[in-house]
Amino acid sequence: MDASSAQDLPSVTVAPFDQHDPAFIADPYPAFAAMRAQGGVHWHEEMGVAVAVSHAAASAVLRHRSLGRIWTDAKPVERFTSFNLLHRNSLLENEPPTHSRLRRLVAAAFGRGHVERLRPWIAELADRLVDELVAKVSSEGQADLLSHVAAPLPVEVIAELLGVPAGDRALLQPWSNAIVKMYEYDLAEDKQAAAEHAATEFVAYLRDLVALRRRSPGDDLVSDLVAVTDTDGAKLTEDELVATAVLLLMAGHEATVNVIGNGVQALMNHPHEWRRLVDDHALLPTAVEELIRYDSPLQLFERTATEPVTIAGHRVEPGQKIAALLGAAARDPEVFTDPDRFDITRNPNPHLGFGMGIHYCLGAPLARIEVQAALSSLARKLPTATLAAPPRRRTEFVIRGLHDLPLAAE
Repeated sequence: MDASSAQDLPSVTVAPFDQHDPAFIADPYPAFAAMRAQGGVHWHEEMGVAVAVSHAAASAVLRHRSLGRIWTDAKPVERFTSFNLLHRNSLLENEPPTHSRLRRLVAAAFGRGHVERLRPWIAELADRLVDELVAKVSSEGQADLLSHVAAPLPVEVIAELLGVPAGDRALLQPWSNAIVKMYEYDLAEDKQAAAEHAATEFVAYLRDLVALRRRSPGDDLVSDLVAVTDTDGAKLTEDELVATAVLLLMAGHEATVNVIGNGVQALMNHPHEWRRLVDDHALLPTAVEELIRYDSPLQLFERTATEPVTIAGHRVEPGQKIAALLGAAARDPEVFTDPDRFDITRNPNPHLGFGMGIHYCLGAPLARIEVQAALSSLARKLPTATLAAPPRRRTEFVIRGLHDLPLAAE
């Protein structure tokens, strides 16, 4: 089904899912399937946003040029000075021409070989982290994949990419974890305050790092972001530099840790698929794509209409929002054969996990390398891995992930 045919589908009003319901958080996919069977787009009253649940409708939301990332400051603005600064200047929260300029400059800095330079380093890092996990399993009978591998791996990679000194890297994950809570709906005030506090500390830290790289450039992305110039000689402003670095950490860390966590849980729950991967490492590339599709780490991505738009029969007026439910799109039977089946050989696999259109994830190649390195190392070094206990799932809906994933060896 293509986007044009999706626009002919009716918009249906149904009882919305409850994004706070533990049963829904544990497994949202049956609710998504019920909604998708009744229409491509639904109004969610509590969240105040229309949600696209079919693959065609979600794709149309992500690609439509009259649906943009139009940043609206968190309010009251005096309480969220740093949080708003990061997003006003972010590649992700701007549309052309600002987005075009930012992406051109950031892509130019990325294009200086940083991802390929890090590929062997990432493989070695994954091996070291998995060795620590295996040693803990050997000595204590079980170990948490998230704390030993999934969480530290992307933080170390982004820190290495940015040139963050080793002694400062422990600061990054708590800042990221606090800030991304602001993307949830109906967030408690204490968590809002924690997000702003983290953003303030992160901004101050990065201003110091940018100043250091101006004085003493290195072989890192921040140095290249400082140096890169556009065709007219323009550079990134300091606020844009800071916002870019924070975006790379938050998007790179949160997505990768949850792809690994959610994905390894799926592999442990489907031991036949795990055994296939252990026996044939050539399946790693398609396995990574299936991990992203099967249990998406980012469930919802908003757009705002700049002019009237109709998606799957639902009209969105200028200033109104519509969200692509990426997890729902990833289980659409119109696109994926037997969509609830976990199949690490699935190909083609046109999931929307990295987005579409001008906001397609700039860090997708790096994320794929990280996830593949983690899976490769785990399959080689802990081939008899199994769940030691049921993992605890995080309570948030938009960013979908686990608190822990205890593994043992058979």
